[in-house]
Amino acid sequence: MVSEKQNIYTTFLHDLGFQVFPFRRMWSFVASIVLLLLILFATSGCSGDSEKRILVWTSLRPVERELLQEKLDIFAKRHPEYRFKQLFYETEELRTNFIISAIAGKGPALIHSPSDNIGPLSELEVIMPLESYFDQAFLDSFLTEPFPANTWFRGHLYQIADRVGNHLTLVYNKRLIADPPQTMSELIEVGKTLAKDTDGDGQPDQYALAWNFIEPFFVVPFIGGYGGWIFDENNNPTLNTPAVIKAAQLIYDLGHKYRIIPRECDYETANALFKDEKSAMIINGPWSWGTYLKAGIDIGLARIPKIDETGLWPTPMVSPMGYLVNVNLKGERLKITLELLRYLTSTAVELDFARRFSLIPSRKDAAADSVLQQDEIWRAAKYQMEVGRLMPVITEMRWVWDAMRPAYQAIFPGNLTPEEAARRMQALAEKLIRENR
Repeated sequence: MVSEKQNIYTTFLHDLGFQVFPFRRMWSFVASIVLLLLILFATSGCSGDSEKRILVWTSLRPVERELLQEKLDIFAKRHPEYRFKQLFYETEELRTNFIISAIAGKGPALIHSPSDNIGPLSELEVIMPLESYFDQAFLDSFLTEPFPANTWFRGHLYQIADRVGNHLTLVYNKRLIADPPQTMSELIEVGKTLAKDTDGDGQPDQYALAWNFIEPFFVVPFIGGYGGWIFDENNNPTLNTPAVIKAAQLIYDLGHKYRIIPRECDYETANALFKDEKSAMIINGPWSWGTYLKAGIDIGLARIPKIDETGLWPTPMVSPMGYLVNVNLKGERLKITLELLRYLTSTAVELDFARRFSLIPSRKDAAADSVLQQDEIWRAAKYQMEVGRLMPVITEMRWVWDAMRPAYQAIFPGNLTPEEAARRMQALAEKLIRENR
């Protein structure tokens, strides 16, 4: 019988462009892994396996990486015989590269990651269960409400968080709009004055709102606003539902009927429109706020507007961010890495990051900091988080994203109706889960 672990390997090999045959031909699986390991060893200079080097992989934005390196340099004074460095990867690259390197017995000591990577990484057994290394007093110092900061999965602790949230919220340019809309009807009404066709070509070139709505992660809040979600209580996908259809229809109407958002919009387009003041508002996460402030935009944060039909707030996914430990660590390197993890999640370090970048720290005492309590952006981010929903850490989450993307994106050029797209998303999600399980 094919193991779940082997099927998850298959998924990632396909992602990397390799053909993998059915596992009854086990040699093909082994050959594919060997090929990947040869590639890894050919590029092992970035693998971080040096005996006197502790490497951290992150997907943090540049300003946060600068501060992280400052902290690593401070910690390095405790162990002058070691070098402490970081390496940046985009989120998808980080996960895939870590899997390949860890399978080969290499890779960084720590990765800084959202919690949704825990499902696949734990099933592949490339991250280390941590519950035996931290006492209860230490674990009790982290937030448990409204969401637990540290992440357990299938009976094991896999992540120690340094922040919580990582969620979407409404960001607005105070120069263009003083009071953000509280409901979708208010958004549509104010949008009529904010959206303009300045060059007379019949198409708006200035918008009320822009965001990366073609990516499934960015539609999830609206599904929640209509009372739905993407999984049921048994972790079965729930994509062919009235809530999904209504959420997609709403976004389509905002662009095609009301013309207050672009008809199609990816992340870079939305970001450029907001930074160039061609959009008064954007839906984005904490990774973006520092960039807008650095660009000189006077931003405010607010909850994504309420759905009039249901009276519900949209529910962005909430994900702790923090550190996962490479399963290959042993001896002194493991001891130093765990000491580093404690340092990077200490109250003082968390507060430095939180105060500079308006982040929500994972420790109870840091989250109660009086300086943060006075930060307008921090308070608004926390207010939005309170109506969010915890992102599932199950491996099925990845397959659901893959199932949603093609049919959902076909709605906006008019190739599929929301009803047709919902049926296709559900069918593909069930197929992917069935095949990979």
